[in-house]
Amino acid sequence: MHRYVSSFLLAAVCGTHLAHAQAPAMPVGFGPQPALPAPDKQLIPTVNVAPVQRWTAGERPAVAAGLAIRAYARGLDHPRWLYVLPNGDVLVAETNAPPKPDDSKGIKGAIMQMQMKKAGAATLSANRITLLRGIDSNGAAQTRSIFLQGLHSPFGMALVGNDLYIANADALVRFPYETGQTAITAAGTKVMDLPGGPINHHWTKNVVASPDGKFLYVAVGSNSNAGENGMAAEQGRAAIWQFTRATGKARVYATGLRNPVGMAWQPGTGALWTAVNERDELGDDLVPDYMTSVKDGAFYGWPYSYFGQHVDARIQPPRPELVATAVAPDYALGAHTASLGLAFYDGSLLPERYRGGAFIGQHGSWNRKPYSGYKVIFVPFADGVPSGPPQDVVAGFLDRAGHAHGRPVGVAVDKAGALLVADDVGNVVWRVTPAP
Repeated sequence: MHRYVSSFLLAAVCGTHLAHAQAPAMPVGFGPQPALPAPDKQLIPTVNVAPVQRWTAGERPAVAAGLAIRAYARGLDHPRWLYVLPNGDVLVAETNAPPKPDDSKGIKGAIMQMQMKKAGAATLSANRITLLRGIDSNGAAQTRSIFLQGLHSPFGMALVGNDLYIANADALVRFPYETGQTAITAAGTKVMDLPGGPINHHWTKNVVASPDGKFLYVAVGSNSNAGENGMAAEQGRAAIWQFTRATGKARVYATGLRNPVGMAWQPGTGALWTAVNERDELGDDLVPDYMTSVKDGAFYGWPYSYFGQHVDARIQPPRPELVATAVAPDYALGAHTASLGLAFYDGSLLPERYRGGAFIGQHGSWNRKPYSGYKVIFVPFADGVPSGPPQDVVAGFLDRAGHAHGRPVGVAVDKAGALLVADDVGNVVWRVTPAP
């Protein structure tokens, strides 16, 4: 028995599939030029977290027509991010926030802790990476092993040659790797400090390697919602860094990105794209999360403006000269959807309609009524840019009663061309394939 959620595209659920509407219009809060309402700053912000009620053994999400979904691995400990090695092995970061005693102190901090517990997110970090290998007759991994442990809230992973880079919450660390090994016991070498400390508000640090392996790009989120901890606490944050492997030197590549998490290379143009979580507490329909190509040296607004040069009046003192340079992102992904995962589809297993486009994992809202996100969507691309409305690919994480059976985070394409989805509240990695 499956449980479903209504889609932004007004798609009707039929059986275990999501039926696509005919020629859907662009939903509110999505697309290259979303209509943005006036800010609605409330004295008491909306707090609307879906309570967790995890999947039972017989339940699974709903998928779009022509697709099927199975659990690739169950019983994981907050699986949040995925990385597919060249030999087909799948690495899963089982992780959660590190201790951050100064993050949202006082009444607000206490409320947020209660809400995180309600959402199933207030768990200690397993601090490990697990390796999944093969596929059995039920569509699950044939073997599972602890690949790396004793890490510090690990998140992003990137392999270049025999160097495996792990982005911990406070450092980029390199480990030696040999093809086919199922565990790494060697000590890692820190190659770059990352902003951490006792606040560490957006603790997830992601990393991707350039196609030629010369550079690593490291995403670091802000230390606040909208600068309320002071700009001194934002040093080196809300940015993507470029790390040169040959020299060990790093520089800021792009700034003003509140919480860039997913990063991927667009297959047609070779451009770096990122999915970004925007700010909260400006109303149900502000500010839309987005994905964008990342331009070297560009400023994307945070915290002084959003979606280009829309000024956030909460930030004092203002910086009009900086706002004047703010670059508008390429494509809005809906307000408060918590769009985290990003993977371009360059496989051939799934239907033709997915080739060249982007899958986005939307973790789900807390600052919105009604809920938004709690699904995996697909955005088609043409000529290197988004070319149409989003399509629901995996939904049903949120049931009609408002319970979250899971929350999708990282997305990846495995060696066979299937879509993998990390479900950190459901403690599952899902695998999406063509329907039989």
